[in-house]
Amino acid sequence: MPSMFDEGLNKTKANHTPLSPLSFLRRSAEVYPEYVAVVYGDYRLTYHEMRERCMAFAGFLDTAGLGEGDVVSAILPNIPEMIEMHFAANTGGRVLHPISTRLDAAAIRFQLEHAESKILVFDSEYAGTVGEAVAGMTSPPTLIEVNDPYATFQASGLPSAVPYESALVMGQQAAHLRGPRDEWEPIALSYTSGTTGNPKGVVTHHRGAYLNAMANTVAWSMPSHATYLWVLPMFHCNGWCFPWTITLLAGRHVCLRKADPREIVRLANEHQVTNLCAAPVVLSMLAECGREGLAFVRPVRILTAGAAPAPRVIADIERLNAEVTQVYGLTETYSSTAISAWKAEWNERPDDERYKLKSRAGVQYPACEELEVVGQTFAPVPRDGKTVGEVVVRGNTVMRGYLKNSTATEEAFAGGWLHTGDLAVRFPDGYIAICDRSKDMINSGGEKMSSLEIEEVLISHPAIFETAVVAAPHPKWGEVPWAFVNVREGHTLGEDELITYCAARLARYKVPTRFIFGPLERTATGKVQKFKLREIARDTSAQD
Repeated sequence: MPSMFDEGLNKTKANHTPLSPLSFLRRSAEVYPEYVAVVYGDYRLTYHEMRERCMAFAGFLDTAGLGEGDVVSAILPNIPEMIEMHFAANTGGRVLHPISTRLDAAAIRFQLEHAESKILVFDSEYAGTVGEAVAGMTSPPTLIEVNDPYATFQASGLPSAVPYESALVMGQQAAHLRGPRDEWEPIALSYTSGTTGNPKGVVTHHRGAYLNAMANTVAWSMPSHATYLWVLPMFHCNGWCFPWTITLLAGRHVCLRKADPREIVRLANEHQVTNLCAAPVVLSMLAECGREGLAFVRPVRILTAGAAPAPRVIADIERLNAEVTQVYGLTETYSSTAISAWKAEWNERPDDERYKLKSRAGVQYPACEELEVVGQTFAPVPRDGKTVGEVVVRGNTVMRGYLKNSTATEEAFAGGWLHTGDLAVRFPDGYIAICDRSKDMINSGGEKMSSLEIEEVLISHPAIFETAVVAAPHPKWGEVPWAFVNVREGHTLGEDELITYCAARLARYKVPTRFIFGPLERTATGKVQKFKLREIARDTSAQD
């Protein structure tokens, strides 16, 4: 039945504009045109100049004939041009496709072909891999090459590549920044790590990116004109939406080509960095710097995600004059969908308890509408900190779905929730703690155990730099835990010592039956490749 609010109260150009983070650059360039937007070595770019460059590249895409739905791929480290891609490549209905700089040619070719990429912007460092990837493609993308003057190599000289700066000149006459007609239009295409089979293409939209970029400011209490150090790769979940967030705040993007821990400390101190994001493995490297006497001169706030950092690592980082906040999320949720929101009353707790609280995944992110831990019938698990269920979420910051994969999309959205595949418990205060990926749980003689629980015990050993625990086949128990351990430089560690250490802290059946020493293999986004470790355990067991 019509209500009085239906008559004459319509959506018009005056009262409705599609939400898009592309608008953040327009505002900052208009309000703070002379403010420095980008810092890279001696290079400085103001917000006015940044907008002009982004407009020129968008104009180039127009002249190249790219229209709505066409994909612009980018293989770039954390340099100024990668920031520009987040405002220039996805104008006019086009879609940005960031590619990990760590992938091999075959993986890159798969993504380019699956995405039907029209343009590939790449850094000269990856020219050899790019050339191999596009060789033999039926419809290869047009190549645009960025030659970084601060890198230690020159332009590749690929005959088919257009220099990036030349593309900007070609686009100046058609320069523009045009937002989406519909906020549901795709803004980016990001591929999952592909630990089982080919990776899936996650399609995100302007509305979700806008909301999650806004939520970053609220969740992290970020100030205007924050100075942000680019440690987290921008190719990973669009840098957790921070290319848009920092621009919204008219902040400074401090670029860092490679995540060297000493360089992180140096740049943070030189530029008075206020915020940075980093994976737990980077925190471990920073902690090693702390043992050499390095520290941040001014307090730095650090957001971390991935496998929850061990309480010991958090303690080590905070001794460097940093404040660590744990977030949890997926590519499918624009990165963060939960945050370990801190409560002032926890400041009075003992150190060990505080660090354990910080290592929990936390509560729903400001832009996440609902986050729950459910059992097999979708009923929420008891909030007892013990009952394990699957983390599910719903809201505007959930992907549109997987590109060209309706079956996987339907499975992911079963029951009206996005299924994360992560197992967790929920505490009486509503906070969740991740127990494991469902596929990483170990079932030994009917007893299920969390690999993360065992890893947390191992990482507390002062000689261990990083560790991963996986299931190995066993003729009697079905599966038993094996541990892969990377020992800190200058330390020695043996299997007998670790067995004794674990036995004093874990139930007997949870103590790893074997330890393999050496660096851990990781995915292109820095995640430990547990599927490869399981293959090693399986093959080694068969030979024993």
